[in-house]
Amino acid sequence: MTATTLKRGLAPMHPGALLREDVLPALDRPVSDVAKLLKVSRQTLHAILREEAPVTPAMALRLGKLCGNGPDLWVNLQARYNLARLATELEDELATIPTLNAA
Repeated sequence: MTATTLKRGLAPMHPGALLREDVLPALDRPVSDVAKLLKVSRQTLHAILREEAPVTPAMALRLGKLCGNGPDLWVNLQARYNLARLATELEDELATIPTLNAA
């Protein structure tokens, strides 16, 4: 198993994928309405939905409030996604760094 997979073998997802595939269809509202409710521009929300922009802590607070699930889910999804991408990008470099054991 690589650093980019979870225990179930799935790569971490961008929070925008969860929003696009599950949350927005369940809300049954147009993206422009959801953007207004979140008090962000349509462009900002669309960039997240296209997985071109991250979910910032401020956006996580907004999404958590709107969905009623708090910001932790959104922040954690983004953090896992970021770590998985970076682990892949830095794989060769990280392989050259030793692991030291503290006494």
